[in-house]
Order: sequence, then structure tokens, then C-alpha cells
Amino acid sequence: MPDAPQLVVVCGLPGAGKTTVAEAVADRLDADLLRTDVVRKELFPDPDYTTEESRRAYEALLDRADAVLSTGNAVVLDGTFRRAERRRWARDLGARHDADAQLVHVTCEEAVAKRRIRAREGDASDADVEVYDLLREEFEPPEKPVVVDNSGDLAATRARVRDLF
Repeated sequence: MPDAPQLVVVCGLPGAGKTTVAEAVADRLDADLLRTDVVRKELFPDPDYTTEESRRAYEALLDRADAVLSTGNAVVLDGTFRRAERRRWARDLGARHDADAQLVHVTCEEAVAKRRIRAREGDASDADVEVYDLLREEFEPPEKPVVVDNSGDLAATRARVRDLF
């Protein structure tokens, strides 16, 4: 019997370093990396960030993850997943594939995250400090995640990912 595919959901606030962590996990697992920011812009080249756009972006992300898991390959999902409902959608997808599923919550000190957001250039994310503040208020705490604190340097974050994966 082949090994179960792996599904890793990387969640957290803008600027926390989700993509940094997701890329490191994908490298460790030789997994496909799917980002909500990229999927959203493929669907909506000039996004308005409405509730409907967000729903459709997450549905498309999970459809793509479903296709990857169907091949038996690992997949890492990178998005805020600020709503418990969306994390449940991902968990249900993993269960349908008997996947080894893991939720990684990337955290970061607020000042560090805001500094990173202000310094962004050429990233798929459009989140600014105002969006950070809004999502911080709306973020529903995940249940039983593995936590990666990305407040420090890149070497420390990569070491944490190596320890976990």
C-alpha cells in the first residue's frame, strides 16, 4: 500500500512569513505549493477582495489541492485561512484522500510583521498594514496547530521547519 499523501495547511496573518514557511515545508516534502494570493490573482487579475472573491479563491485552491492529492503527491497550502470554516474545508479534503494532514500556524511579533509588509516588493500579496489590522481582529484561532514563530531570522525559521518535517 502506498504512503498516504501529505497535506500541510500554512495559516497566519499577513507579514507573518507564511510563504517563507510554506516554501520551506514544500522543499522538505517535495510537495506542490499552492498560494491563495496567486490563485486569487489568476481568477481576478484586479481583485476587490470581496467575500465572494475570497470564497472562490479558496474553493479553487482546494480544487487544485484535490487534484494533487489524487495523484498521491504532497501539497502545501499557503493562505491566511483566518476562518475556521476554511481550515475545516482543507481538513475534510485531507480526510477524503486519507492524507497525513497538518495545520501550521505561522506567528510573528506584530512590529516585525508590519515592518515586513511595508518592505514588500513584487509579492503576490496585496495585504498592507490596514489589512493586517483588520485580519488580526477577524482571525479565528486555530485548534491544535503546530506553531512556527517567524519573528526571528530566516535560519531559525528554517531550523524549526526542519525539526517539524
